[in-house]
Amino acid sequence: MNSVNVSGECGCDGLEPSSGADLMRVSEARALALAQVAPLRDGQTVALSDALGRTTRRDIRAAAAMPYFDNSAMDGFALRCADLAGARSLPIAGTVAAGDASRALPDGAALRIYTGAPLPVGADAVVMVEQCNEVGGRVEFNLQPCPGDNIRRAGSDQASGQILVPAGTRLAPRHVGLLAANGITRVEVVRPPRLAVFSSGNEVSDAPRAPGQIPDANRPMLLALAAQAGADVTDMGILPDDPGTIADALDGLDERFDLVLTSGAVSMGGKDNIRGALVAAGGSVTGWRVALKPGKPVMFGRLGSTAVTGLPGNPFAVHVGFHLFVAPQIARLAGTEPAPFAPVPARAGFSWRRKPGRAEVFPVRLRGYDAGVPILERLGRSVSATLFPLARADGLAIVPAGTDRVRPSDPLRWQPFGVASAAEDPHAP
Repeated sequence: MNSVNVSGECGCDGLEPSSGADLMRVSEARALALAQVAPLRDGQTVALSDALGRTTRRDIRAAAAMPYFDNSAMDGFALRCADLAGARSLPIAGTVAAGDASRALPDGAALRIYTGAPLPVGADAVVMVEQCNEVGGRVEFNLQPCPGDNIRRAGSDQASGQILVPAGTRLAPRHVGLLAANGITRVEVVRPPRLAVFSSGNEVSDAPRAPGQIPDANRPMLLALAAQAGADVTDMGILPDDPGTIADALDGLDERFDLVLTSGAVSMGGKDNIRGALVAAGGSVTGWRVALKPGKPVMFGRLGSTAVTGLPGNPFAVHVGFHLFVAPQIARLAGTEPAPFAPVPARAGFSWRRKPGRAEVFPVRLRGYDAGVPILERLGRSVSATLFPLARADGLAIVPAGTDRVRPSDPLRWQPFGVASAAEDPHAP
């Protein structure tokens, strides 16, 4: 009996899948997905206020050293340490605040100073206000300062010419703040990847619905996921169960989009027409079917210079397929390094018996921590059609293909929602 054994980049390969040699391992499918796309070369220059979530095209360097000038790290009093030789107090000769021009420190005196204010010429220390007492126009010091105390020297944060943000960085608010602090108002970024998103099937509809139809959940979800990932997304509507109509809809998309994303109609049923329609439109299928639950019938293909990824029709399988295959494709198109799926170590807080043969992704809730390791609760059953457990989850976890049983405290890998890289778990205490 094989208990959980996490290995591989995604933590999902484990043993050879037992469901057929025609199924790709998850890691193989991910590599194939990434092979369909290449980093975009065309860029844009945008205002810093519009740069959030965009990817830098070149290294952004500091035009000047920071801080620009010596300044006070504290509210307090600036002085020359030698002036306190044999004394405990100095007369207060004035005040210097942030935004003031630099001024000279009078001999034998102190200047009241506020955080960020330029250090007076001749001063070599700042004593924080908590260590001072003001008495009759003089300041008494409760300690003997040392030269350099509470001073931020010019250039101590960064040198002129230093790389502030490397090329290929997706700009987050912290990057925007750093660039703004350096007086940078415009940024050269990669053009956002252009995505076309289709749903398929006569059974799905936008409201109002006919009898026998269901609301389309996949397209709104994929549009939101792709936009969150930084893509320029176009809603292409719902494709009917007609191969000719699908082929006509796909024809010519390679001139408009970098990636075409479909959901549904990629399995083996009589209405699964996406693969045939792609070929009829002049494209090709480069890979199909993954040893993954949910989401076995994933398709990878090309239409001219454009990648085509076909996800299953069931909503949770669509969500899983996006995170495993489409998000990395968007990242590569944008010029960033695709993050591994489920990079954060965790442990099971549940028991589970399952049929081995395919890696399985499932929604989880964070129950707490044991010695700093997240303890996860599995939500829902092993079904791919419902989004209800996913909406209550804190993230996704994965077990390898060879796992037939998970016991409490067994190691897992998980993808907390909101994690864009493998660096850390934002839920950690």
